[in-house]
Amino acid sequence: MSQTTDRPNVVVIYADDLGWGDLGCFGADDFDTPALDGLAASGVRLPQWYSNSPVCSPSRASLLTGRHPAHAGVEAILGGTRRTPGLPPQPTLASALGERGYATGIFGKWHLGADPAYGPLHRGFDEHFGFRAGCVDYYSHIYYWGDHNPIHDLWEDEDEVWLNGEYLTTVIARRAAEFIERNAERPFFCYVPFNAPHYPMHAPEEYMAQFAHLPAGRRMMAAMVKAMDDGVATILDTLDRLGLRENTIVFMSSDNGPSIEERNWLDGEEISYDGGSAGGLRGHKGSLFEGGIRVPAVISWPAAIPAGAPGEVVGCMSDVVPTVLEAVDGVAPADETIDGRSLLPLLRSGEAGPDRWLFWEYEGQLAARLGRWKVVLDACESMQVDVAVPEGLYDLVDDPGERHELSRTHPDRFRRMREELERWAERCAAWRGESLVG
Repeated sequence: MSQTTDRPNVVVIYADDLGWGDLGCFGADDFDTPALDGLAASGVRLPQWYSNSPVCSPSRASLLTGRHPAHAGVEAILGGTRRTPGLPPQPTLASALGERGYATGIFGKWHLGADPAYGPLHRGFDEHFGFRAGCVDYYSHIYYWGDHNPIHDLWEDEDEVWLNGEYLTTVIARRAAEFIERNAERPFFCYVPFNAPHYPMHAPEEYMAQFAHLPAGRRMMAAMVKAMDDGVATILDTLDRLGLRENTIVFMSSDNGPSIEERNWLDGEEISYDGGSAGGLRGHKGSLFEGGIRVPAVISWPAAIPAGAPGEVVGCMSDVVPTVLEAVDGVAPADETIDGRSLLPLLRSGEAGPDRWLFWEYEGQLAARLGRWKVVLDACESMQVDVAVPEGLYDLVDDPGERHELSRTHPDRFRRMREELERWAERCAAWRGESLVG
């Protein structure tokens, strides 16, 4: 079976709280991830890829809009009641591809508004299967965090559905594969935001048994990631079987770094969990140190991107929209409201490209990177600790773990970068003001 168009299909696979060191192709040596490692071998591994935020909702907003979180209008983790608003009306990758004749579907975690008016079908998707809030029990599909009653949260389009006892990671992968099968004769955009390995920490016994030799926390992480890897294999095998793999862009990444949050179980017990790995980088989810924002990423498009390229390009989630649209249209989008840039020429050539500014802001923290240098202001180690570094400068080439603060030895560089970062923070404030006026 083949499609009647040369335009590539697009599959975006998004893990949840997966750290930079939690895949075999990114250095994990205590468990294997053959599907994702194989995906990396077929394309480009991107070790200098970033989320636009160290937490989930803003990261997802940037991925789908090509905008910084403040520009997209989502800067914080969104709640889970059925009245929770989310991503304001604006173009998304789904709506842009829909306008170009693509079938569009999302299978998994939305977390850009639990209120139905902010759901995926109102932001460009034709089909939706999954949950609207930030996390659910993997078997009951109930959201039970916060100061409200537990809420069942599993949907097919606008209809609530019940699949009690079915492991959600496996269901998400199956439903994504079925979407691909149904749309094999037209171009499609299949967005697969898994909830793994976000809490609650649940995995089938068949996966737990494979990692009995690991410490408890790492064992659970390995089991959850292995189940997700098998789900990715289901999706890739479907593309192969249908003869679609060659001309399908598959991008895989994570919304932020690994979490060390206290995990809230249904009976109210709080359990600290540290099974994820940032691969030696400093910080965790909620931090603007590298461990909170640098995430594993892979892109594969056998028809157009050479396998095994160095992957030294520095990129971020807001680059996905313009990169995909250039792949589809043949030219980069001229939309000035997109903050990201197309990386397609660099991915094809294997070059790193010129140094570029990347900026972050989250809960009072600020950070910027230019080339090998990174500046931070009021940086925290995670979501649950105080400021660790009021101001700092780091050389990410010599010191990717951000252990050696260099603002005193490079005062002029620090001053210039800080001034540029503060100007960008003012721009964020202007975006917020525009959204309030609107």
